[in-house]
Amino acid sequence: MNSEIDNLVNHVCESLENSKDLLKNSFRDSVSEVGVRYCILDNLLPRSIAEKIQDRFPTKEQMRLMSSFREKKYTTKNFDDFDPILKNITFAMQDVRVIRIVEEITGISNQKADPSLYAGGLSLMTKGNYLNPHIDNSHELSRTLYRTLNLLYYVNPNWKLEDGGNLELWNRSVIRSKTIVSKFNRLVIMETNPWSWHSVSPVRSEKDRICVSNYYFSPSSPVGNDYFNVTSFSARPEQKLLRIYSYFDRNIRNLVRLIVPRGLGKVDVYRNRTK
Repeated sequence: MNSEIDNLVNHVCESLENSKDLLKNSFRDSVSEVGVRYCILDNLLPRSIAEKIQDRFPTKEQMRLMSSFREKKYTTKNFDDFDPILKNITFAMQDVRVIRIVEEITGISNQKADPSLYAGGLSLMTKGNYLNPHIDNSHELSRTLYRTLNLLYYVNPNWKLEDGGNLELWNRSVIRSKTIVSKFNRLVIMETNPWSWHSVSPVRSEKDRICVSNYYFSPSSPVGNDYFNVTSFSARPEQKLLRIYSYFDRNIRNLVRLIVPRGLGKVDVYRNRTK
């Protein structure tokens, strides 16, 4: 392991350990809010390191635009094109030492990282970008492991509620939500299951909203029984027609994946070109 990633792992582990009991209680008790368990850790890394990650983040011109009625954002997994710290902080979150502490916090055992970053990577949102309410795809690429946790690390400085671009957790009927501000140097850990609806509110700021995303998986179903779904979108409560359209969209996409397990589009995974 290189010295930078080892240093990052040590910082992440120290921050998680120092707040482990509080995070454990928060994760357990948060289910009463909208039915999705989560916890928040501020000041994950020393400020100078978080600022370096923010400063070296790629611009939208260096990223892939995802644009549809479901979402509008920029993403990339092309870490080898950028400063090594971006790759290192992403994979630091996948270190087994970090995973073990997160297991203690969440009570979810047998967690595994996804080095292919089938669902992870870097994301950037500009003014007007959004991510509509959705539940994440249930598995990784091989469809042998269930997705269990999202780890979202924000490095957009001076971010406030009124800037938009904030994480929203919804109840099962996608009527009531809890907003979590995408605050600088903040890590959010949230569970994923067939009803963990979440979204990102439209960005209202002229600043970029940037995030490092990681996901954990497990051979055990988080709800105790087998299930499968693609990333399935709904819409906000006031978007009634879009909700109807989204309902048919997600059912058609699920049917396609049952027939064609790998899907019809290009599979976007990380391929290490430096090996």
